[in-house]
Amino acid sequence: MSARGVNPRTYDNSRRAEQARATRRRIIDVARELLLTQGYATTTIAQVAQAAGVSPETVQKGFGTKAALAKAVYDVTLVGDDEPVPLRERPEFVAIRAESDPVRKVAAYGVVGRSLWERLGPLIGVLMQGAQAGEPDLVAFVATIRRESYIGASGLVADLAAHGALRPGLSVEQARDELWLLIQPELWLLLHGERGWTLDEVQAWFTRTASAALLP
Repeated sequence: MSARGVNPRTYDNSRRAEQARATRRRIIDVARELLLTQGYATTTIAQVAQAAGVSPETVQKGFGTKAALAKAVYDVTLVGDDEPVPLRERPEFVAIRAESDPVRKVAAYGVVGRSLWERLGPLIGVLMQGAQAGEPDLVAFVATIRRESYIGASGLVADLAAHGALRPGLSVEQARDELWLLIQPELWLLLHGERGWTLDEVQAWFTRTASAALLP
């Protein structure tokens, strides 16, 4: 123990952890930029390492495969930071669960979906294109985000069902499937990317459609 009461080993470990986290953030930022500018197939671990100022071994040790790195980029972009807080526990989702009015609850879900899309849109477009081109790693990636989005849809539907707010005759299972379909990135890519809808228009469409599908 030092004269100031600070254990040098604890301080050193904390400093190394901060440096490791900063390096990880830098690798993710560089990988995102490369994916956006040149696509998944062209981007390599070696390129990411060079641009981030680290060795390829450092990238591989931190993330494993290129596919795992792309998923890490996706996850950080989705939530907006690298804090170890699940999406469900973020303040905006906590606020949705706290909302008692079903109409406002669905509308709030649309607001959050729009904010996620603002962060994620260009990146998900690149990754979906890679999956459509037959990149095996990205086919698995799409399957993963499909499962994750189903979990997200299930949470809102369970909340509505618990308050007796689902449309009469609509089962929980069907409600999950319908909401899950509405939050798939292809719909946002088609409306915003190909048809030129503004994000305000896409958000309004989602809220109308989800409300009509789920609520009385």
